Amino acid sequence: MSQLHVFFFPLMAHGHMIPTLEMAKLFTSRGVQTTIIATPGFVKPIENARNSGFNIGIHLMKFPPEKSELPDGITSLDQSSDDVIPKFTKALELLQEPFEKLLEEFRPDCLVADMFFPWATDAAAKFDIPRLVFHGTSCFSLCTSEHMRIYKPYKNVSSDSEEFILPNLPHQLKFTRTQVPDFDREEIENDFTKMLTKVKESETRSYGVLVNSFYELEPDYADHYRKVLRRNAWHIGPLLLSNKGGEDDKSQRGKESAIDEHECLEWLNSMEPNSVVYICFGSMATFTAKQLHEIAKGLEISGQKFIWVVREGKNQEENENWLPEGFEEKTKDIGLIIKGWAPQLLILQNKAIGGFVTHCGWNSTLEGVCSGLPMVTWPVFAEQFFNEKLVTEVLRIGVSVGSKQWKRIANEGIEREAIAMAIRRIMEGEEGAEMRSRAQEYKKKARMAIEESGSSYNDLSALVEELSAYNRVTT
Repeated sequence: MSQLHVFFFPLMAHGHMIPTLEMAKLFTSRGVQTTIIATPGFVKPIENARNSGFNIGIHLMKFPPEKSELPDGITSLDQSSDDVIPKFTKALELLQEPFEKLLEEFRPDCLVADMFFPWATDAAAKFDIPRLVFHGTSCFSLCTSEHMRIYKPYKNVSSDSEEFILPNLPHQLKFTRTQVPDFDREEIENDFTKMLTKVKESETRSYGVLVNSFYELEPDYADHYRKVLRRNAWHIGPLLLSNKGGEDDKSQRGKESAIDEHECLEWLNSMEPNSVVYICFGSMATFTAKQLHEIAKGLEISGQKFIWVVREGKNQEENENWLPEGFEEKTKDIGLIIKGWAPQLLILQNKAIGGFVTHCGWNSTLEGVCSGLPMVTWPVFAEQFFNEKLVTEVLRIGVSVGSKQWKRIANEGIEREAIAMAIRRIMEGEEGAEMRSRAQEYKKKARMAIEESGSSYNDLSALVEELSAYNRVTT
């Protein structure tokens, strides 16, 4: 029997590229031939994986493509402002033709394509190749977003602040209208919303969905997604645990770190266990200078030791004086500020870290779960308000800071007292200890899921077997 060959096609964004590369490594470790379709801006991490002994193929595609309206130098969604995103979305559509030429030439046995390429289902069907969708999020958020789309419960409330229940789910989940994306609640039709409609439609016609999660984390929603929403789905995560590399691999996830890893770890190793809170809001959320100032004051009031990662970006540079006067001097012995990319996984897995303030992007949420940490949830946009409910109400391993506004540039509504109180709740007292204990249990279950005979290990085995059988029938 010939070796199964799987193509992986990630979106050009670090939050999508990182788990796709980990997925390719996982498939490779199970004897599958893998190839990543990459753009020039994302070649280095693949080459690092190849140098670590993973035999992953690369096919390069030009991006931005010919006839794209994207400005020069925009090679990643991470670089895109709100006004550039529509052009980025259109540029993705222009990739279909060159991509189909690759499929025709190499005829892989399966295509794993990011959700942002809805045309990939039709492209693969032309060559009788099964297409699997990768959303890069949990079954929980896939279920909740689908129910929000179907039932539109936000239409039944009289104000933005009135809560509504998202119906027909395993848990009673409440939201406010402002936590729903603008384009959903106002029913604005534009290129982006048209693409999201195509994403939903192409998912129902695809071979199935790969989920970077594990069954024991969200059993009710894994079952709901498969049995009620009737989607073929395989839980094969947490992908970050499938990477068996050492510290170098962990520190190189994503971009190059803005701080010397050894200096950072040395500082952490000098701290007591569970005594440091880690604050990071991912690669895309942007905070105003005013809100950053409030975070700094909140940290000061909380009295906790901290590592705080501040993303460099235009909005933050407009006012260089966002730190309170004397803040760095006052906190030099108890705090580290990292401006840029941080070796997040290495930090989270250090014994000194006792809690995580997060934007609830799925990669970060899963890293928090796999590190056994209680979390302060501060969702900003995308599916982050759904992930927050999973952490705070279903798993009960976190507390909300009180974010209510779905907006890519974080709303300036969260005050220092609320920030300090939320941090203290996860770091101190009986409540914090109970959340940490529950989080540690999920950490153990995550590791068991990927081991031989674990739930994620078995799901991947079943998928590889099914694809091999499909290949035998069609060839």
